[in-house]
Amino acid sequence: MSEGASIPASPPNGSSQPSPLEEARARLRARIETLSGPSSIPRFVEALTHPSFANEAAVADNQRLEFLGDAVLGLCVSEMLVTRYPEADEGKLTRMRSALVNAEALASWARRVDLGASIALGRGAEQGAERDQTSVLADAAEAVIAAVYEACGLEGARALVLDVVGGLFDNAEALELRDPKSALQERVQTRGLPAPTYRVVAVQGPPHAQVFEVEVAYELGLQARGSGRSKRLAERAAAAAALATLAPPPEKAESETPTE
Repeated sequence: MSEGASIPASPPNGSSQPSPLEEARARLRARIETLSGPSSIPRFVEALTHPSFANEAAVADNQRLEFLGDAVLGLCVSEMLVTRYPEADEGKLTRMRSALVNAEALASWARRVDLGASIALGRGAEQGAERDQTSVLADAAEAVIAAVYEACGLEGARALVLDVVGGLFDNAEALELRDPKSALQERVQTRGLPAPTYRVVAVQGPPHAQVFEVEVAYELGLQARGSGRSKRLAERAAAAAALATLAPPPEKAESETPTE
C-alpha cells in the first residue's frame, strides 16, 4: 500500500482538492523537513494512524513506532543533558530527563504544531475528544520521532527531538524535582491558596497496560494535565506540568530594623 492509500479522509465527490487530514499532514511534513532535512519518511502515515482507525481499515497502527520512538527520544534527550550538564550526577540527569521525556511535554509540542489534526482516528474516536487527549498526542509524537529516525537517522531524530523539548530543555534544572507534588503544594501554599486537587479525567488501554490522565487544579482558574502508567505517576506528571508554568514565589525581602 502506498503512503497516500492509508489516508482515510478523501476529497468529496471525486474532487482533486486535498482533504483536511491531507493538508494537516502536509503542514506537519513540511515542518519536519525544515528540521531533519528532506526525506520520504516511508512510515509517516503509519506514525499518524491511531489503533481505532487501524482496526476499522485493516492497516498498521502507530504502536510499534511509538515503542521505538520512546527509546529514541530518551537517547537524544540523554545526550543533550550529558552535554549541557557535564558535572551532573546520574540521579540529577535521570530526574531532568524525566521532566523532559513525559507525555505532557510531548503533547505540549504536539498541540503547538497541530499534530492532532494529522492523526487518523476511527469513527467512534473521531466523535469523541481523543484527538486532543494527552496520551493520544504523546503516542503519535513518539511514533513520528521513530519514523523520522528510520528515514533520516540519528541526526534527523536529534533535530526533531530538540524541537520537541525546546524551551523545556532550557529549564531542565528548574524542572528537576524529587517530588513535584510536594513542590507544587508548597508553591501554592506560599501564595495563601488551598492545596492542589487531582482528578482522573481519562483511562485508556487494556487492563494490563492502562494509561491514566490526571488533571490538577492548583490556582483559581488554572489546571494542568499529566499522564502515566499509574495514578501516582500521572499525578506527578500533572504536578510537574503545573510547576513548569507557575512562577516561583518572590524572594522575601530582608526585614530592616528601624532605627531610633
